[in-house]
Amino acid sequence: MAASNRVDIDEPAAAVDDATLCDLLAEMVRARRWSTRMFNLQRQGRMGTTAPIDGEEAAVVGSAAAMDPAIDWAVPQYREPVGLSRFGERVLLHTVLYHLGHPDACAYPPDVHVFPTQISIAAQIPHAVGLAWGMRLRGEPGAVLCYFGDGATSEGDFYEAANLAGVVRAPVILFCINNSWAISTPVTLQTAAASIADKAAAAGIPGVRVDGNDVIAVRAATALARRRACAGEGPTLIEAVTYRMGPHTTADDPTRYVPPDELAGWAERDPIARLRARLEQAGVWDDGRHRSVEEDADRRFDAAFDAAQATPLRDDAFIDSAYATPPPQLERQRRLLLDERPGGGG
Repeated sequence: MAASNRVDIDEPAAAVDDATLCDLLAEMVRARRWSTRMFNLQRQGRMGTTAPIDGEEAAVVGSAAAMDPAIDWAVPQYREPVGLSRFGERVLLHTVLYHLGHPDACAYPPDVHVFPTQISIAAQIPHAVGLAWGMRLRGEPGAVLCYFGDGATSEGDFYEAANLAGVVRAPVILFCINNSWAISTPVTLQTAAASIADKAAAAGIPGVRVDGNDVIAVRAATALARRRACAGEGPTLIEAVTYRMGPHTTADDPTRYVPPDELAGWAERDPIARLRARLEQAGVWDDGRHRSVEEDADRRFDAAFDAAQATPLRDDAFIDSAYATPPPQLERQRRLLLDERPGGGG
């Protein structure tokens, strides 16, 4: 059997100053707070189905922290957007718009380098590779960070996209958040591979396995992969090993399949509590600062929610989100739609 090209990263490559760690912790706290707010709104019937981020904040925030929002791109699935505020304040607004069912959620402004939320498993991976390949062909700087879960690595889209990325040396980071569950299917039933990172061998690219609850190690692993990508050395598959602390979505009941002792064991490794304890010991974080970050998160969420609710909804908005220039058939449908509505020209 050929030797694995997997690299395990257990510790960050370099020390990180306390100020940076405080910024990372604040981002993680905000991500969980925003996720909780959306969960509560869904339970109140004021928002659609959401996917809580609880337990995965270090994987998302740490990886995003290694990217340059001015030239890099983030391609999320459905759980990560609340942790991508590094890419701009508009990300939260569009995340809220999405869960309110507003079509403007997919219309990110050109200067926000984030793809719309994707719920079709693994479908965003070919898009990310295509984007990265296009950047390489056009000589544009930067890299693409593509998120997906362990369940996505059982899909053909993952293998096809990873293979193409390796062949064309696309500057893409294939970032798998292995949270142990694909809805109710444990990762042990997803694959016989020793790890998700080992799957990189099939594409001829490096595979990295990192502690997904260690925000510093995640940032270091992603920074290394980004340097490779920007240097023309091609893609990297990163497996961030973590655990989903809540339901898959608000439509899921994890108590039916998650072993309580397993969940309790991972709760002791909560990424927010882990970093908070370190910073409290260093004397740079306390209850007051934590409460202040949560209050700021609530203010920002309230503003985004109010703005989303006030965003006008045009009857024909969905037509403009399919093509850069709608074809004649769609323009005909637009005219029919607008003519048939109350007060229309029909």
